[in-house]
Amino acid sequence: MEQEEGLTAVDNILSQFNTYEDFLDSQITTVDLYYLEDEVLARQLVELGYRGTGEVVKREDFEARKAAIEIARLAERTQEKTLTSAGKDLKDNFLKALAVREEDNHNGKVSSVIFIRDRNSHGQEVSGYIDYAHRLKTEDFKVYFNGKRRLLPRSTDLSFYNWDRHIAVCNSSPNYQVIADNPEGLLFKYKRDRKILNVDPKAQPGDNSTRVPIQTELYIQAVIFDHISRRKT
Repeated sequence: MEQEEGLTAVDNILSQFNTYEDFLDSQITTVDLYYLEDEVLARQLVELGYRGTGEVVKREDFEARKAAIEIARLAERTQEKTLTSAGKDLKDNFLKALAVREEDNHNGKVSSVIFIRDRNSHGQEVSGYIDYAHRLKTEDFKVYFNGKRRLLPRSTDLSFYNWDRHIAVCNSSPNYQVIADNPEGLLFKYKRDRKILNVDPKAQPGDNSTRVPIQTELYIQAVIFDHISRRKT
């Protein structure tokens, strides 16, 4: 109980003063300065409890509590920055699936590849495979989780195909190497453990990988492949 009261007193002081010196100065009276004629000495006496108009707070308590509060603030900012899906009222299964996977893709526990087939803003049918973790690092997903925009494959993703214009593009990402010249179809090699992800719906996705079709109203077709790396870091 005494410890809680002590923390409350320090928190009250922290809310009023940026530095410990500012707190000490607030405890020094004009009379103290008149007789002592030394601001540094006056601060030392307040710190020791011999002078002052308020409660005695040790420097180490002030600094420790201030550091703890700053760490908590940074952790909160990091959490907010990391989980863009947090606190969103997600209705569609696809967005819910992305939200469930967001944190694990951020920290590398899971690497998800998203397949999407739908029509773009020009009415052209497009499809492609997206490296979810890479996209999370390179753009703000708030616009997708807020419903302001739809996530669609781009020509810079792992693969992109415009069915109307017959444009096909493949690109390796920081996480995956694209293997396009394979007789069995398109393959992705996860660079961390060198495991192969097979996206052929008629084949097994590969070691430590799963294929999850998503029932969604946002797209013609959506599938998420999840790969769990077993390589020790």
